[in-house]
Amino acid sequence: MNKRWEEKILADMTVLDIIDEYPETENVFRSYDEQVGECICCQRLFYTVQQVADKHKLDLADFLKKLNSAVVN
Repeated sequence: MNKRWEEKILADMTVLDIIDEYPETENVFRSYDEQVGECICCQRLFYTVQQVADKHKLDLADFLKKLNSAVVN
């Protein structure tokens, strides 16, 4: 089964667009603040998920999974 259709949050979406559409994801972004050493919601609003993951060397698949799980739950 192709899970792509289930994903609401994709790597090319910006942090701002995601939080605007899915406010429940803010807690996921904030959970990374200590690990990356900055407030993603404050400093990276106009970055895509891919750009945030690249900049901070995060596992993109895991990052997207957590964001999408927040929307589903």
